[in-house]
Amino acid sequence: MASPCEVIIQTTDKALALIIGNRVTKEVWRIEDKYNRYNQDSLCTLINNNAGKPIAIDEETYQLLVFADQCYQLSDGLFDISSGVLRKVWRFQGRNEHYAKFPSQTSINTVLPYVGWHKIHFDRQQITLARGMEIDFGGIGKEYAVDRSIILAKQLTEQPVLVNLGGDLAVSGPRYNNETWQVAIEHPDVDSHINQNADMIISLKSGALATSGDAKRFLIKDNIRYGHILNAKTGWPIANAPRSITAVAPQCIQAGILATLALLQGSNAEQFLTEQEIKFWSRR
Repeated sequence: MASPCEVIIQTTDKALALIIGNRVTKEVWRIEDKYNRYNQDSLCTLINNNAGKPIAIDEETYQLLVFADQCYQLSDGLFDISSGVLRKVWRFQGRNEHYAKFPSQTSINTVLPYVGWHKIHFDRQQITLARGMEIDFGGIGKEYAVDRSIILAKQLTEQPVLVNLGGDLAVSGPRYNNETWQVAIEHPDVDSHINQNADMIISLKSGALATSGDAKRFLIKDNIRYGHILNAKTGWPIANAPRSITAVAPQCIQAGILATLALLQGSNAEQFLTEQEIKFWSRR
């Protein structure tokens, strides 16, 4: 998941803790190995390397593609899992000096024809990408892994469990005595030497939360900060978006997509989340 991960279990039973930790770890690695575009043996890589040909998929993959399609429709095409191909021209490293690799409109235009979820065809048996296209499960994969892990943990124990994959997390329920879990959310400027802002602490008894933002991945050119959330239609970073959005929802995959969809609204991010009637925190 390219980030620190943890499983916290409130129990004095060491054997139970090891069983849950190992089972969750195995499930997270299974999802990582199956859907990571950087893994040469993954299903995602197989699909991308055979663009133009139908590739067989299973029910799990079909359901993830259905969810991706719903997100594409809800966002009017702004959330598009085929837009990962734009990484060929954008390099977000979080360093000011990296602006030397800032792409030109011409280079972006060479990639945009290979972006477009509407060009992809799939059903329960197979998926076919247009030639030159790729898909990337990065926008939903980690949150899906969190939800799968909580399901497995609940099957193994009634003890309180928290699964945290790089800041996207879910809990099985409240801690003992109906106490809340205390979750720290890093400030977007956490890596700055001049950062004087403390982490935000959120209390959580049920459900999940996810954070989307540009704390780690951005470019700065001419004193303008460009976050890594890209507009799939234009190929350019979303303008005037919050630095980070943290959203709470019953499932982590829901919280994650709501946070991302909000950032895609730019200056209207907070209004979008208010209309969804969910709890959220925004930092600009």
